[in-house]
Amino acid sequence: MRIAVARETDPAEDRVAATPDTVKKLKSLGADVAVEPGAGTKSGIPDGEFTAAGAMVAADAVANADVVLKVRRPNAIELAKYKKGTIVIAIMDPYGNETALKAMADAGVSAFAMELMPRITRAQSMDVLSSQANLAGYRAVIDASAEYGRALPMMMTAAGTVPAAKVFVMGVGVAGLQAIATARRLGAVVTAIDVRPAVKEQVQSLGAKFIAVEDDEFKQAETAGGYAKEMSKEYQAKQAALVADHIKKQDIVITTALIPGRPAPRLVSKDMVASMRPGSVIVDLAVERGGNVEGAKPGEVAAVNGVKIVGHLNVAGRLAASASALYAKNLLTFLDLMIDKPAKSLAVPWDDEIVKATVLTRDGAVVHPSFAPKSAA
Repeated sequence: MRIAVARETDPAEDRVAATPDTVKKLKSLGADVAVEPGAGTKSGIPDGEFTAAGAMVAADAVANADVVLKVRRPNAIELAKYKKGTIVIAIMDPYGNETALKAMADAGVSAFAMELMPRITRAQSMDVLSSQANLAGYRAVIDASAEYGRALPMMMTAAGTVPAAKVFVMGVGVAGLQAIATARRLGAVVTAIDVRPAVKEQVQSLGAKFIAVEDDEFKQAETAGGYAKEMSKEYQAKQAALVADHIKKQDIVITTALIPGRPAPRLVSKDMVASMRPGSVIVDLAVERGGNVEGAKPGEVAAVNGVKIVGHLNVAGRLAASASALYAKNLLTFLDLMIDKPAKSLAVPWDDEIVKATVLTRDGAVVHPSFAPKSAA
């Protein structure tokens, strides 16, 4: 059983899919682990640490590998290096990328998308969306603080009092909750909004104030999987009016709203941006999916009438060492499902609900029901 850890080819990706700690655990399961040179360099893990953990560092690490661990979906050049039947586990970004999925199917690999992990108790330790979003929420506050030209906590000095910054978090999932907690720890006055009624108590438990249009639609605004539903135009209009009145009083706004498989909902209009005081900061964590904020530019800090709109990409990856450590553990736990411990060999339980929820391609075809060609589905 040979497991390979690939070096990411995207220059903007600093994370790595394994750490020395997870390499040791893979070795204890009977695997031979090979790592491509420099795979962990951007995450602060030199090749020597992988070697000390028992891995082999080799340029041809992925050749003849039974399993390839990655952060991002492999491109055509990478796929050409894999043998048919290789299990590839990564964040696959499958929505709207049918050509890339077909390329993986044509390459004959069994591709698993970590972001499709079902939200069940047994899979919590494999939930890459949560592990990475948690860090993104933290980093969003740090980035906002760096761009904001004032202190966040209230400071009473002999020279006068510095008022506490007002932080508004839009979307209270994992990233939003961490953003609230971080902003509160830094001394800001925090408010938050979400369309799901279940998060109101969580927001309040962190010391923030919850605001929302709490009508009948609001009470039904959550899917069985815990995600926010797309709201009606009428509700969106009412919410927009509430937000418009609230946002002009804020110093920092952090938006985190995403709907799986859909473009990010537009939460902040250009008029709302214009209503904010010069020097205010907005961080758009959904910029890679079209953005929650009108005027946000992917990969840039845009200035609009004195308001900074932060559109950093791969925000979790801006904390590469921490993000890699959590992601590597997500992968290790998932891969543990596929290993026959007594035989120390791969044995994928294809009927397991976690495997069925995450497998994208197998035996030369796209097999996931959400992404398979209609004729096949």
